[in-house]
Amino acid sequence: MYATACNGSKDSSPIFYLVGIPSLQDVFFLPVFFIFLSFYLLILVGNALILVAVVIEPSLHKPMYFFLISLSALDILFTTTTVPEMLSLFLRGDRCLSSPACFLQMCLFHSFSCSEAFILVVMAYDRCVSICCPLHYPVPMTPQTSAARADSAWPTAFLLPILAVVQTSHMAFENTAHIYHCFCDHLAVVQASCSDTSPQTLMGFCITMVVSFLPLLLVLLSYAHILASVLRIGSREGRSKAFSTCSSHLLVVGTYYSSIAIAYVAYRADLPLDFHIMGNVVFAILTPVLNPLIYTLRNKDVKAAITKISCPQDLGYSEDF
Repeated sequence: MYATACNGSKDSSPIFYLVGIPSLQDVFFLPVFFIFLSFYLLILVGNALILVAVVIEPSLHKPMYFFLISLSALDILFTTTTVPEMLSLFLRGDRCLSSPACFLQMCLFHSFSCSEAFILVVMAYDRCVSICCPLHYPVPMTPQTSAARADSAWPTAFLLPILAVVQTSHMAFENTAHIYHCFCDHLAVVQASCSDTSPQTLMGFCITMVVSFLPLLLVLLSYAHILASVLRIGSREGRSKAFSTCSSHLLVVGTYYSSIAIAYVAYRADLPLDFHIMGNVVFAILTPVLNPLIYTLRNKDVKAAITKISCPQDLGYSEDF
């Protein structure tokens, strides 16, 4: 990738300098490093346990759990694009990224974020069919169609940010461009440019609308159908059971879009720069940390499968409960 330098010449290798959190004093770097490291290890271990549990437990070989392992894989990849770079920044003071590394990180970060939004839509559709048309559920949700729906989220999400990333790579930058962030987020890189940033800012906003609010609208439509079906159930116990099958997914959706809202408000509101940066860091970490906790604590089938993996010696006593 080539970026035009501000003096009009071609610069094949601008260096991107990650400022990090500007007001954070050096004495706090090590504590912040351990906090982020703890979150990262929790993300890796929690999502890896879910992946292993779903793969080896036959009772979890269902479409909804296939979507869950896609979500867990996304969470691992999503955080791995940014958190190791942040850890290196706070531990070793590594702040410089080459142009290809920065734009690759930007592309992967936004692609994985888009993929997660699409996977949440597919999971909402799965819950909608399960509750609204339980007798016909095996017809539209065969293993083949479920895999196709989940797989389609990946290439679609990877294509969406490419245009913005390519155009950003051709913007004008100083030989050393200062990025006021902990990683190469699109808007932070655009703001580091010394050329007109309005077109890229508008494009980034439009892409955000497409990959955030359109999936959210589809999720809300699915749950509108679910609510209408549940309200037609005569018994209170039946309604409660139907809602309980959606609780984990609803919490994950709420966490995902809450973190997006925090990041958006942090960018748009008249707040100190540190709040802008931390808002996006929260988006990068919050959902992947909470997802495995939500599905482990709220879903008894996943909890039981993980317990079998973690405590195989207790397997013989499970039938007594």
